[in-house]
Amino acid sequence: MLYSPNPPPLGRILHLYNSTSRKRSWGSSGQRFHLNTMEFSRERRLKARLAGDRRGDLYPHSLQFYLQPPTENISLAEFENFAIDRLKLLKLVENLGVSYVKGSEEYKSKLGHELRKLKFPYRVLAEDDYDARRKDHISHFILRLAYCQSEDLRRWFIQQEIDLFRYRFNELTDVLVQKFLKYVNLSYEAISEEVKEKLSVQLLNSTPGLSGAKVEELVFYKVPLPDAMDLFRVRRVYLLNGIAYVPHTDIIAIVLNNYRIKLSKALALTARSLPAVQSDERLQPLLNHLSHSYIGPDYSIQKNTGKISLELIDALSVKSFPLCMRQLHKALRDNHHLRHGGRIQYGLFLKGIGLTLEQALQFWKSEFIKGKVDADKFDKGYAYSIRHSYGKEGKRTDYTPFSCMKIILSNPPSQGDYHGCPFRHSDPELLKQKLQSYKIPPTGITQILELVKGMHYQLACQKYFQLTHDVDDIGFSLNHPNQYFAESQKLLSGGREVKKETSEPESSQQKLSNQKSTNSSSILTSSNTDADIELEGLDAYFTED
Repeated sequence: MLYSPNPPPLGRILHLYNSTSRKRSWGSSGQRFHLNTMEFSRERRLKARLAGDRRGDLYPHSLQFYLQPPTENISLAEFENFAIDRLKLLKLVENLGVSYVKGSEEYKSKLGHELRKLKFPYRVLAEDDYDARRKDHISHFILRLAYCQSEDLRRWFIQQEIDLFRYRFNELTDVLVQKFLKYVNLSYEAISEEVKEKLSVQLLNSTPGLSGAKVEELVFYKVPLPDAMDLFRVRRVYLLNGIAYVPHTDIIAIVLNNYRIKLSKALALTARSLPAVQSDERLQPLLNHLSHSYIGPDYSIQKNTGKISLELIDALSVKSFPLCMRQLHKALRDNHHLRHGGRIQYGLFLKGIGLTLEQALQFWKSEFIKGKVDADKFDKGYAYSIRHSYGKEGKRTDYTPFSCMKIILSNPPSQGDYHGCPFRHSDPELLKQKLQSYKIPPTGITQILELVKGMHYQLACQKYFQLTHDVDDIGFSLNHPNQYFAESQKLLSGGREVKKETSEPESSQQKLSNQKSTNSSSILTSSNTDADIELEGLDAYFTED
């Protein structure tokens, strides 16, 4: 997957052609975009269509390590739709991994349902639908491009792909496991019944948790010691002549480690091609939005516009603001000023909850003149930028509030800033102190910090919502600060039923395992591209400190 002007024989170059079904042009049919070692050529696609049942040769299996890039043409519409659906799936994998015990029946049921709904393969290595396998293959490589751009993105992508792979692998029968191992060139031979009977005592004594009956029932694989070192270190495997005899229940750990190494290397190589990708101004915005945005309401138009009085904001900040906005509001009240990053993030949030332009001007001016900014300086230096954010100046773009992913992944705060995501950008000890000052119970703080440690920042915010609203099931998957506010107001006004546990769980892990997320498919994806690009213009108006 290393980009080169002269790709090697096995390499391919991504070729997007102009889709007549889209108004936005991404180049003519002869134009090439050097992004990765993927090539979507028009001729190959046509040949595949004409080949009839031979087209399955392009994607022979639904479970794979994604070693060979796709080699057919794809329209921009498919490019975006495939990427969005896979983001939905990976975000659901993340949510389910915290809400349920991985491998539990409920976990498998919900993930299987989502695979079917989004039309990804769910009967692994069986005779799945060709289109589902094709979508799975292509969408994985598209997201490699989007998620290779930073260490955080790569780490998140690898973890979700690993969890998705684990689910699929665990659905395989013994026969299909052997078929898969052969397909990915992992020469782990299953031992015969005669060998298993001969070594039954050693296998029983060397593999914890086995009984005699299980030894007879399980398939054991001969694995070279270097591949099984993790099992060997913890004395979970029988070793003979440099060969580890690994039971079916443990082979997944070895396969996952092999897949993780390959995927990590592939993402690192893909990252090296980023300068070539970023040089194309038409393609790079789309890849950025895939990793920074989400699907859902943009909160640019609110039914409650003008219904929130300025006198209520202090009380609302305590009851219904997410921690990021509560932090910004407190900093503004304490310092009578926010630097430009905070003004953008908080100003658009207030716009999203219903403040009119006139209210916004009054709110910011009344606060700033309490500090070092007099009324004349505010009118000359700040009022224009507020009108601009409401689409009344400049390009007259109606800017939308920032989603969680945009706050987490872009414009990190520096010293003196208060914007960003507290769960992502705060020191854990300072975050702990802040939560304590907000009267979050110790067990709740522990749960939040565990989620932060696992880089589940939005799930940590969901836990904060649960604890501040005294509910067990929030009933939604949190992806936007304005969504947090809207759901809080709905709950506090009696707009939906409150579900609570009858007793407090014994531990954080038990609590996380028993959460039930009823709307987990509301997730990351692409937002309004033009509006986000023009946001750079808005940022310029907020540069004065």
